[in-house]
Amino acid sequence: MRVYNSLIATCLTVLLSSCGNNLEGEKDVFLLKINNSQKTYTSKDVLSVSLSNTKNIETDSVIYYLNKDKIDASENKISLSGQKLGNRTLKAEIYSKGNKYIASKNITILSSIKPKLYTYKVLETFPHDIQGFTQGLEFANDTLYESTGQYRQSSLRKTDYKTGEVLQKVTLANEYFGEGLTILNNKIYQLTWREKTGFIYNLKTMEQTGTFVYNESKEGWGLCNDGKKIYKSDGTERIWTLNPNTLAEEDYIEIFTNTSKINSVNELEWVEGKIYANVYQQGSIAIIDPTNGAVEGVIDLTDLKSKVTQHPRLDVLNGIAYKAEPNILYITGKNWDKLFKIEIIEKGK
Repeated sequence: MRVYNSLIATCLTVLLSSCGNNLEGEKDVFLLKINNSQKTYTSKDVLSVSLSNTKNIETDSVIYYLNKDKIDASENKISLSGQKLGNRTLKAEIYSKGNKYIASKNITILSSIKPKLYTYKVLETFPHDIQGFTQGLEFANDTLYESTGQYRQSSLRKTDYKTGEVLQKVTLANEYFGEGLTILNNKIYQLTWREKTGFIYNLKTMEQTGTFVYNESKEGWGLCNDGKKIYKSDGTERIWTLNPNTLAEEDYIEIFTNTSKINSVNELEWVEGKIYANVYQQGSIAIIDPTNGAVEGVIDLTDLKSKVTQHPRLDVLNGIAYKAEPNILYITGKNWDKLFKIEIIEKGK
């Protein structure tokens, strides 16, 4: 399948590197070796590691890390079970007589499972504003909230999803390009694209009550939340975790299948413990394990765009909303004149 093949494209090339003493300037004092080395690994793999002590320095202790997380290396075995996927740095900190030496290797961890494939069935069709360049979509009870984009046209909207009527609208300043939104603790959070600024609104009144910034992530694309934490995409393979109180970016996962990373992760929705992520320009939705970034499923929606009115400004699918109905999603896109209620069906069943 064309969509599936694009999502499980060529494996990434893994670059291996080492570094030496970071105190005395000596290079390659210790070399970290993965004895069962591979181009890529999965969460089912157990690494067999060893250290070459090139200058026969007496060592006191060794601590291993995967990125910033300390990991167990009992009997020189490192299990990748439960580890986040993606490009990771395996690092050994070697201590000797008050000095610290570092040896490291970069590795790529892929998902250990092949994603399931899903299709859909349209259950109902509702009107949608054809002028709305949809960037984010989320329900609060029976009311649908929407963020729209484009400079000089961006907005936050409260809508009646059954009629398509815009009940209330907040227009963004001309210099902002609206992006994803999410609703948590009676507040609406809305991203902007390249402006590194997010807006906070009162859910009931839609009055803007504050702003927040994001410094580490590349851009603002999509938002969702699990009731406690907020998740943010930035147009790359990363989904960031935001502190719900400070909105600071605390951590991230990288989105990988069993063969490759998924670039351009866009609109997000939290659905029954998983992150549903629109893949930009692909007409598909990836179902993601939020603990490690593994793609567990892919929903093929490539032909849904053909079911809306065709016009020059018509753009890609980019709106996912969930209303606590099992296997049911509400889908629209940029300048689509329809909102679809669809049932998700596993292929082959």
